[in-house]
Amino acid sequence: MKALSKACLFFCLVVSFYYKGQVSDILAYLKSFETNKIQYIGHPLTKLLNDMIQLQPKSVWSTSIYYSHFNFCKVDNSTDIGTVNMVIYWQLPIPESESEYYSNKNQFYFTNDEKNFYGSKTVKDIYVYTTK
Repeated sequence: MKALSKACLFFCLVVSFYYKGQVSDILAYLKSFETNKIQYIGHPLTKLLNDMIQLQPKSVWSTSIYYSHFNFCKVDNSTDIGTVNMVIYWQLPIPESESEYYSNKNQFYFTNDEKNFYGSKTVKDIYVYTTK
């Protein structure tokens, strides 16, 4: 029984370190775009998305006409602690009816529809953070 307990503990530690490593890798990767945001400000979002070759958003949440939250995990996990998010502030406000259409159509998933819709919008600023 002791061996089983030790094995379970070891497994939990390995999974924990693996998960933290993934989050920190994702955060570092996305932070590099935030650091170099001057390359994307004033350009369509497609420029940023095309440069993000290792990772693409999984969902998008537009809670304001001025910015959108892009998540890089499953929609079901998007509010979990430690989730990495990228906020894109838009040069021009996006009418709520337009962003709401895609949210309802695809249940917040970042599909080709969203990629085409948001891809044509001009980036004003980029901010990356993790939920706490």
